Amino acid sequence: MKIAKKNPGRLSNKTEDDPRWKALVDRQISASDQFVYAVMTTGVYCKPCSPTKLPRPENVVFFDTAAQAEAAGYRPSKRADKDQISINQKHASMVSEVCREIDLSEELPNLNEMAMKAGISPFHFHRIFKKITGLTPKAYGLASRKNRVRNQLALATTVTDALYEAGYNSNSRFYEDAQNILGMKPTEYRAGGVNVSIKFALGECSLGSILVAQSDKGICAILLGDDPDKLIRDFQDQFPKANLIGGDADFEKLVAVVVGFVESPEIGLNLPLDLRGTVFQERVWQALREIPVGATVTYTELAKMIGMPNSVRAVANACGANKLAVAIPCHRVIRSDGSLSGYRWGVERKKKLLAKENSISTVTITGLAGSTDYITEGLNM
Repeated sequence: MKIAKKNPGRLSNKTEDDPRWKALVDRQISASDQFVYAVMTTGVYCKPCSPTKLPRPENVVFFDTAAQAEAAGYRPSKRADKDQISINQKHASMVSEVCREIDLSEELPNLNEMAMKAGISPFHFHRIFKKITGLTPKAYGLASRKNRVRNQLALATTVTDALYEAGYNSNSRFYEDAQNILGMKPTEYRAGGVNVSIKFALGECSLGSILVAQSDKGICAILLGDDPDKLIRDFQDQFPKANLIGGDADFEKLVAVVVGFVESPEIGLNLPLDLRGTVFQERVWQALREIPVGATVTYTELAKMIGMPNSVRAVANACGANKLAVAIPCHRVIRSDGSLSGYRWGVERKKKLLAKENSISTVTITGLAGSTDYITEGLNM
């Protein structure tokens, strides 16, 4: 491919006045994800931090991404490949350290402060963190806090012990967070949901019987099955001491909305959900909600979607732990050979759901595996 000698909009007449030139001269690591530079005389491109010989400014052209450089006919330098591995390792180490800090912190860390510690801009830090974890820093912090509160309430001898073990120094902050996270008081959660009211109702749909339950925070369960009594028993096992209340007329309307969504998935389901899982599980569930109606992904592709390609088995387990049938569409995940794998509510139901959705849309999943813009209302920092 012939190398473009001129690239209007990228090659500056005064390269030395371009701030990217200074970043290149200084070998700024923080600029590594912001642009690449190509050398017209050699036909290769590199990261600005690459310890190669500094080219003459009149021979340099800047690109926002490596893909743009390659589209213009440049090839990556051998050093660039090694540099990228090193940069990825540094980013992973940085994010891992930040996650540990968030996990141990009572307050949600400030984005600017975290970026300052890492020595990069807030925008750059936010982008790297989300690329690696699949969540914004704030979303990760909220999910981590939720997981910590639940774990300590289950393990600690008293609520007071749980308070301190979860990293809180203030009673008021702990109780405020616990109420928001659990939808009930900490003492009620420890007691298995005693005196907590959860509305539920049974219905029928083309997939059989359906149970819909709602806490103060939102829909906490959508269960499918053949036996209504078994559905109720399964739900009672989750909150053995909760006050289960049969739905009133208004709640029956909500159940009708869910049933309508099962029958016509193209209408969408715009209802608040009460997700109850680990940080990792919730990342998987949010990614599942990004899969369009009529499309499917493999477990391997789903693992790539959340930026963890080596966690295929854990991703499959997270799908199996989903208690919100259809709302969290784990039925849209299939095996690499295209066959249908296990489904919490039966492979036949999975087959029917996919057939129904496929008749509505022929959307493909092309390009989705690179997306990290998860549906996380109220969590974006």
